[in-house]
Amino acid sequence: MVHDHHFGQAEPHAGEKRTRVVVILTAVTMVIEIVAGLAYGSMALLADGLHMASHASALGLALIAYVYARRRAHDQRFSFGTGKVNPLAGFASAVVLGIFALMMAGESVHRFLEPVPIAFDQAILVAVLGLVVNGLSVIILRDRNSHGHHHDHNLRAAHLHVLADALTSLLAIFALMTAKFFGAVWMDPAMGIVGGALVAVWAWRLVKDTGAVLLDRQAPPEVMLTIKNAIEAGRRFQVVDLHVWTIGPGYRAAIVSVVTPHPCRPEDVENLVPDDLDIAHLTIEIRLTASGVIR
Repeated sequence: MVHDHHFGQAEPHAGEKRTRVVVILTAVTMVIEIVAGLAYGSMALLADGLHMASHASALGLALIAYVYARRRAHDQRFSFGTGKVNPLAGFASAVVLGIFALMMAGESVHRFLEPVPIAFDQAILVAVLGLVVNGLSVIILRDRNSHGHHHDHNLRAAHLHVLADALTSLLAIFALMTAKFFGAVWMDPAMGIVGGALVAVWAWRLVKDTGAVLLDRQAPPEVMLTIKNAIEAGRRFQVVDLHVWTIGPGYRAAIVSVVTPHPCRPEDVENLVPDDLDIAHLTIEIRLTASGVIR
């Protein structure tokens, strides 16, 4: 019997609709800022519009990942479904986020060495507009359904992109206000470096988390121990090999090899595995001990 391995990926994901809303919101704001920048000769507006374009691209990648995973969910070429499309998109977004952090820091250092005149009122207006749009996007993309060690990495990556934008706008407002009223022009590039450092930390954490899923890293030790103890509790089976890894947001696969002195069915072992560990695909190997005794 051939099992279906889509694990619910064929159904629309909660994060897909929210990401689509934010993509539209970001794209509209981007167009308005670029058109206004060109029409009114404002470099501040034009620069922020182009900056938003980079995040619109990243958010678009997240949306494409959702759609691709859903439409290819029943494709038999994917051994465990399309669940890993989600962390793959998250990993790619994390790399883009890291590049964005380096660009922020690099431009800030350049501004330290070669300061440029700042149109404070216009720049503050742009920063406030960016903060409002990205603040709304942060609320929309907040992952309300993640639990335990399971996260929608694609949604998390999109959330971090708009959070980074919101942080940039907030730091810019603080720096520009300080520079305008207290003459501390150096605060503008200083806040750029601070923002770049924070974004780099977020990007690195996302790279580690998504990379762990893509490389089939073992489940946390407490999950492994829970499965082992549950199977061995009745002293009927001994677990000799155990692999548990994440194959998509909210579900895992597991391979369990046991030895036993008595003939049994795989279902006898399967029924011992706790239901709350999100094991969506379980493979069981049973070997009889030659001595008939479990040590």
